Amino acid sequence: MRKKGLFSLFALIIAFALIAASCGSDSDGGGEESSGDTTTTTAAADDGEGGAQNTGDGTFTVGTLLPETGSLAFLGPPEFAGVDLAVNDINAAGGVNGEEIPEAIRGDSGDTETDTASQTADRLLSENADLIVGAASSGVTLTVIDKITGAGVIQFSPANTSDELTDYDDNGLYFRTAPADTLQGALLGELIAADGNATLGILALDDAYGTGLAENVEAAFTDAGGEVVDTIIYDPAAQNFDPEVQQIADAAPDAVIVIGFEESSLILTSMIEKGIGPQDVAVYGSDGNMGNALGEQFTDAGALDGMKGTTPLTDISDDFKDELLGLDPELVDFNYAAESYDAVVITALAAGIAETDEPSAVAAEINDVTREGTKCETYADCLALIGDGEDIDYDGISGPGEFSDNGEPTEASFGVLTFGADNAIDESLTEFQFAQV
Repeated sequence: MRKKGLFSLFALIIAFALIAASCGSDSDGGGEESSGDTTTTTAAADDGEGGAQNTGDGTFTVGTLLPETGSLAFLGPPEFAGVDLAVNDINAAGGVNGEEIPEAIRGDSGDTETDTASQTADRLLSENADLIVGAASSGVTLTVIDKITGAGVIQFSPANTSDELTDYDDNGLYFRTAPADTLQGALLGELIAADGNATLGILALDDAYGTGLAENVEAAFTDAGGEVVDTIIYDPAAQNFDPEVQQIADAAPDAVIVIGFEESSLILTSMIEKGIGPQDVAVYGSDGNMGNALGEQFTDAGALDGMKGTTPLTDISDDFKDELLGLDPELVDFNYAAESYDAVVITALAAGIAETDEPSAVAAEINDVTREGTKCETYADCLALIGDGEDIDYDGISGPGEFSDNGEPTEASFGVLTFGADNAIDESLTEFQFAQV
């Protein structure tokens, strides 16, 4: 049995109201029927105005809508590996309802500057996907969620954090293993204040993730007694960020937080040139840029030394990392690998309880898989309990989960990461903090 990571260097308790998810939204497409006990209607979404619904074909099929290209491409490799490892482990334990899962259908999400996600979603729906894992970007998810859930298919993100998705009108078919930014924003704001910074400048990309996290960081920082001297929401497709960086420099904050994706390297380069880089002021990042992929963009030693930030992260075991590396030896980060793994396992367990791959029936069981039952930590152990007629509470690689009725974690572990002098994350400085609704 794999050991889950150890949480809780200290506890952060955050209270906020969760709004129950409601029904709605349609999509359409074509389908076919099969003989036997199960009827299949394959959804191939088009204009989102109604059509055939996926009612299952007896085979639990997984598709991925994860970044191979675009501003979050660095997150793709560990997420793909997490999905593939989950499929392998599920099949080794007997599959879903006695049948092995086919190899996951790989699909690129791109980013919000392209139509890649929409095209991929159409392909996955046409190939009978019951579960689509992704997208990584909240902004990308918002471009396809109506298409996927409207076609009667489960969408399960390992990395979406925007608060906008908490009570989204999703037919009860959207879930995420990543915690909402209400949690991460509060943690970041309190961390920046606790480090002794009285003033803060915020640079955030203009999408649901960036603006939402910026608001949560500002609220927490000001609640802790700090002052946000300037907040700039920027266009991530810009070729140059010098004007935005100069505006922050002119405000002369004690600390600057960059909430962004791939473009963060250009922003930080400009910050260094204008004297507000990590060697001059306290600089922070968030899950969209706190990874070794960012450090690889800098050749000057110490350019990012001391930059600190957070990401949803569990202290995963070396065994789990070794299994991921066995699938992809080129992995340099493991961000969201555990969340991707758990998204597949949770849904597969729900399919076992529902005794079907029909997505709406499976979705109705997902939240309860994570709460109020007999604890189990692997697919095989949980499956055995289901076979004995027991209600289960899956505590996964990414943590206990404990989903709300909105289909998202009410508990989460975060890593506080720090770049070292070699512009790589210094794992010896990583701390884990636990957040709870």
